[in-house]
Amino acid sequence: MSQSVSVWLVIVVAFCAANLPFVNQRLFGVIPLRTVKNLALRFAELAVFYFLTGAIGFALEKRAGQVAPQGWAFYAITGALFLTFAFPGFIYRYLLRHRD
Repeated sequence: MSQSVSVWLVIVVAFCAANLPFVNQRLFGVIPLRTVKNLALRFAELAVFYFLTGAIGFALEKRAGQVAPQGWAFYAITGALFLTFAFPGFIYRYLLRHRD
């Protein structure tokens, strides 16, 4: 797999993972819940998905060659990007009217 394909794969995975907590009522997309998920649980899921996406990116980087050391700025930027990716799901869940 080329390096550009790996980068696009991580971006697509990050976008899907960032929106998954907002588009369904299941915990991590697979475990059914008896109650409705609240915003705090959705943000906890978002944090878990952020670290899973980071692990996928780390694995792809390690497979391509030497892993570059990252500082706090890298994690601040990727966290902000992940929250930006989650914005469409947040809008869908909390700001659009749903007919139920």
